[in-house]
Amino acid sequence: MKFDPSDRSSNIEVRRGGMGTVGGLGIGGLIIAIIGAFLGVDPSALINATQTAGPSSETVSTEPLNNEQAFLANVLGTTEKVWGKVFQQQGATYRKPKLVVYEGATRTACGTGQTAMGPFYCPEDEQLYIDLTFMRELQTRFRAPGDFAQGYVVAHEVGHHVQKLTGAFRQLEAAKATGNRTQFNRTSVAIELQADCYAGVWAHHAGTMGKLDAGDIEEGLAAAAAVGDDRLQKQATGRVSPDSFTHGSSAQRTQWFTRGYQTGNPTSCETSR
Repeated sequence: MKFDPSDRSSNIEVRRGGMGTVGGLGIGGLIIAIIGAFLGVDPSALINATQTAGPSSETVSTEPLNNEQAFLANVLGTTEKVWGKVFQQQGATYRKPKLVVYEGATRTACGTGQTAMGPFYCPEDEQLYIDLTFMRELQTRFRAPGDFAQGYVVAHEVGHHVQKLTGAFRQLEAAKATGNRTQFNRTSVAIELQADCYAGVWAHHAGTMGKLDAGDIEEGLAAAAAVGDDRLQKQATGRVSPDSFTHGSSAQRTQWFTRGYQTGNPTSCETSR
């Protein structure tokens, strides 16, 4: 990807020392576990993890951003430009989220976030949380290398913020109220695939802004496929259980990212229909 100094967002916070143990899963923790988490894993495991691990002490770094952090800030800046313009065209104002970079564990308004959850969005404080360990594992463990693969991750979590602003999260709340786990999972998949589509919308506009290199979209598609529920379940257990999907299959995730990229229009991202 190509960036210039004007792309870098100032809405980034780097936290240090987020290790240790604390208790409790705060308000919105279930949304962290199901919707915010980038990986398609068992939400009950994530909830248990947030109840037993967390930061003992944290500080906000005042040091200049390193290359990894600066890249994330640049991606965030381009999402601010894209969604700012989209919202303006719709007669609305885009409220920018903050990106928190951490390693290990960190406190959020939704409870304690940690590495096992992958990148996530907390709707309670409107902040994205990314553990840099995951970004490194994206290249090694998940075999999705390239800078655009990381850009896709940021854009996906920003997609959840767009859903918070547009009220899409109410679908999940309604599904939760039914007490039907199958319906809740189905709604979760729709929300996640819409965030993938929104990431594609960002990619479309990033391309028109001259930010993409040759091969970038292929990197994004590889990342989307790498974290499909079917692929992750197959790797973990040797079998696939579609009824337990919370994020969508590899084919679905690449399909919706592609739709957003091809259209550049968020109205094409109605996955719940």
